[in-house]
Formats: sequence, C-alpha cells, structure tokens
Amino acid sequence: MEAMLRLMHVHAHPDDESSKGAASTARYVAEGVDVHVATCTGGERGSILNPNMDRPDVLANIAEIRRQEMDAAREILGIKQDWLGWVDSGFPEGDPKPPLPEGCFALMDVEEAAEPLVRLVREFKPHVMTTYDENGGYPHPDHIMCHKVAVHAFEAAGDPDRYPDSGEPWQPLKLYYHHSFHYARFKALNDEMLRRGLESPYEERLRDWKPDPVHAARVTTRVECADWFAVRDRALIAHATQIDPEGFWFAVPLEVHQQVWPTEDYELARSLVETDLPEDDLFAGVRELADGAGDPDHLEDAARPGTMGA
Repeated sequence: MEAMLRLMHVHAHPDDESSKGAASTARYVAEGVDVHVATCTGGERGSILNPNMDRPDVLANIAEIRRQEMDAAREILGIKQDWLGWVDSGFPEGDPKPPLPEGCFALMDVEEAAEPLVRLVREFKPHVMTTYDENGGYPHPDHIMCHKVAVHAFEAAGDPDRYPDSGEPWQPLKLYYHHSFHYARFKALNDEMLRRGLESPYEERLRDWKPDPVHAARVTTRVECADWFAVRDRALIAHATQIDPEGFWFAVPLEVHQQVWPTEDYELARSLVETDLPEDDLFAGVRELADGAGDPDHLEDAARPGTMGA
C-alpha cells in the first residue's frame, strides 16, 4: 500500500525540511511512500549560523549555496522537492523591529502566494500535507506566512471553482502541524543528560520556559522514527551555512535522542477521513480507504471533487 501513498511537506526555507519531521520523512521514504517538499523561499536572507561558513565568499553567493545545500539534503532524504519561488523575508530584530523588505514572501497576498502551491498539490496529489501551526512553530514572518499559504492551498486545491487555470482539482485528506520543539521533549532530553552526568544545552532555556498544558495537548500524533534519526542528522549537516556540526543541534548524543524521545510529533489540524486519536501514523485513516485490498483507485477517488474527500 505504501507505494500508492503520497506525503507533502510545506516549508518556509531550505533546512526546515531537515530540522522538522526529517526522520519521519526518512522512515516513510524507506517504506515506499512518495514524499515531496515544497519550499516557499530560497532562504536568501538567512543568517550564516555556522562560524566555519561565515566568510565573504559564502555571503556573496548565499542564494546559490543554499540551493546546493537543499540539493544535498534532498538526496539524503530521498525526496522530491520544488521551490515556490518567493523571496525570503529575513527575521527582523530590534526594538522597534524594522519593517519587512518590500516584495518579500511575508508581505504577499495569500491568494497570490498560494497559487504555485495549489498547482503543485494538484500535480503531485498528496494524501497528507504538513506545515507549521498558526504561530509558525516560532514567530518568523516566513513561517507564519507558510502556515497561511499551506492551509489556503489545502482548502483550495480540491475546489474546481478556485484557481481554475492551475490544474485538475485534488483534495488532500489530512493536514498536520509540526510540533518538534515542545517543553516535554526538551525536558526529557535535559533530564537524561543530567542523569548521565553530561552538560545539557537546554538548562538555560528550560529555566525561562513555562509549561503550557493547552499547547502540549495539541499533539495528537507521534511517529516512531528513532531508527532514522541518523538520516535526519546527515540531512541537517548538509545545510552547512545553517547548521554547525559542533553546535546546539548535536550537543545531545544520538543514542539519548533515540532512547528518550523516539518520535516526531504532530498535530492533526484537518481530516477528511475517520481516525482515532492519538495516532502513530500520518496516514491513519487514509490506509483504511483502500479497504485493506491495496486498491489505489479507492484512494484516488476519495480525493476528487464530489466524493467524501471533497
């Protein structure tokens, strides 16, 4: 059945596909699922976060280098990937914050910004989509805009009256939000590091982090993927301008991650199929549409206008 399943991740920048849900991606690819990443911007205004790459020649060619990094990560994860073509907004800092640059992704009209994604959804025909929650996972303007565009495309792609020149309608069946960075996970990793007598990179952050039970309760789906954490790490390291192999991302040993928090976590935001919560599979409910008989036509019909998926 996996060979007929399709998953689309919608991300703001190159590297987001490797820092959020990458082990789940690698697991599904290994199982035969077709996985596609839509990257909204080129990451042109991203800071160089790896001191070894903070050089004038890198800064002068940052847009092309980030595309090369994305190519490498794509090969490691075994995915397809497309650029939506919008321009990175940068992350404004200061008090007051400066205005966003003219023409950037975050300032676009959502209807216009979503068109290439609607076209891509109708072409790739995903059964499941993922993106960030309404806060962007963290309040980067491009992440918040990515949320808006992905939700808009999820709702518009199956409607034949919307974007009539952008391909045949296709309605994805489920939409998830990533919940990679939440208190319970960081606390569990921190506690295990201290138990082992190791320095934790999370102690300072946790001191100022007040648990939010309401937000924690939004996690509905935990995908077991510890066996693919090493693939995730390789994909992260491919984004050399963004990821320091000696830095924060790798301060906790791989075996601690695998033992303490072996899942990647999601929130089921929309579903047009029946499913029972909590879940351990992004395709829960979708697989059942095939009636256990491996019938691809049943899945295809469910996502077309005028059926249960429309």
